[in-house]
Amino acid sequence: MPGEKTIRSAMSAIVEAMRAGYGVHKVDPQTLPDSGHDPSFIERAAPVLEFLYGKYFRVRSVDIENVPADGPALLVANHSGGLPYDGAMLIYSVFRDHPAPRHLRTLVANFAFRSPWMSNVVARIGGVRASTETAMPLLSSGNLVGVFPEGLKGVGKMFRERYRLSRFGRGGFVRLARQANVPIIPVAIVGAEEIHPLLGKITSLAEPLGIPYIPITPTFPLLGPFGLLPVPTKWTIRFGQPIRVPPLNGDPEADVTATTAEQVRHTIDAMIADLLAQRRSIIFG
Repeated sequence: MPGEKTIRSAMSAIVEAMRAGYGVHKVDPQTLPDSGHDPSFIERAAPVLEFLYGKYFRVRSVDIENVPADGPALLVANHSGGLPYDGAMLIYSVFRDHPAPRHLRTLVANFAFRSPWMSNVVARIGGVRASTETAMPLLSSGNLVGVFPEGLKGVGKMFRERYRLSRFGRGGFVRLARQANVPIIPVAIVGAEEIHPLLGKITSLAEPLGIPYIPITPTFPLLGPFGLLPVPTKWTIRFGQPIRVPPLNGDPEADVTATTAEQVRHTIDAMIADLLAQRRSIIFG
């Protein structure tokens, strides 16, 4: 059937990207132009992303018009889920649902680029190594850049800690927004916290696999590979009003940075609380 062929073609594009990290002629995306980003990859992988976004997680985007139609901005989101589905769904949301579809370049932890099977997939869809050196040229060129300040602490939160925001680091994203003179768009993602209810983590066996830890959930490793299937929760991604980093006005930079980082964190926290108050069911929304 045509639909099956389309899904098959999308899976082929993803598998080809995964295989590019192996063998004699393996590809290091960091040595490629634009860090290995392939603007056409999201279109080729769209049938798989659309299945996850539209059918499996049934994602609803709210206030996406707060993301500028052109020019640079820094999207700052909460992070969760055990595995980084939220990053992929955020990228696809901006591409799929925005009135002026845009490519979002996300800052990704180093472990993703040490993993042969993951590095080229991440790079082709728009991920770059998380650093000011990689982010600044993207913002200077007018790109949207996404950042998850909770980092691995966020994606690795235990189920009992769901929707409790971890610290937003040292406010590096605020310094980045100030240096690039771009607005910060706070983003709240609700639904991802429950897809892999994390009960524990194994770190000693994870490094050979190129991942930070092996998750222990109610279904994994009990059900083997099938236990890695995410729970089909219903998601909402809400985009907040832009926040501008205020001028220093003689105040210490560290104080202004910390205050702004806390403002962004509080805004995301309030949006999450509001979405949770409206939600009647984890599965049905």
